[in-house]
Amino acid sequence: MSLKDSNRRTFLKTLAGVTAASAVPLKSAFAIERRDLAFYHTHTRMELSIVYATDGEYIRPALAKINDFLADFRTGGIKRIDPLLLDLIYDIRKSLGSSGTYEVISAYRSPQTNAMLRAKSGGVAKNSQHLLGNAIDVRLSDVKTSRLRDAALAMKRGGVGYYKESDFVHIDVGRVRRW
Repeated sequence: MSLKDSNRRTFLKTLAGVTAASAVPLKSAFAIERRDLAFYHTHTRMELSIVYATDGEYIRPALAKINDFLADFRTGGIKRIDPLLLDLIYDIRKSLGSSGTYEVISAYRSPQTNAMLRAKSGGVAKNSQHLLGNAIDVRLSDVKTSRLRDAALAMKRGGVGYYKESDFVHIDVGRVRRW
């Protein structure tokens, strides 16, 4: 091997190292990831289709609209919905190849609503994740609820409850558990 070949190899190795160290992420600087969700509230019959994050940044006015939409429909109480919950249901829908609408049965619940529901049913937790804005009970319009449940379980990012008779899935960002 000549000195010229040796210098060329050293140069190429150095260039490869510098290029790898300064590499731009696979996502192009011009690509913008839009995270959107579509909701239909089964109790209020209201609809919301919204982009809530763009290129890794949450859109504050969109989050405020989602908080209003997912408010306790019985009392009007509003709570901040955890954006991680939104990301989770976005990721679930994406993993299913769905473009469907989330049909909302329940999201935020005020303490008054939670107490009333607990008095009527043994299936309502005293310290429900709904009280914290960390849970949602939903169906996905173009997916069987059993598939929605399975996709949520596969994520391993929170609690998943399956209510076959009522045809909905509880999804939360609390500790990982199932029922």
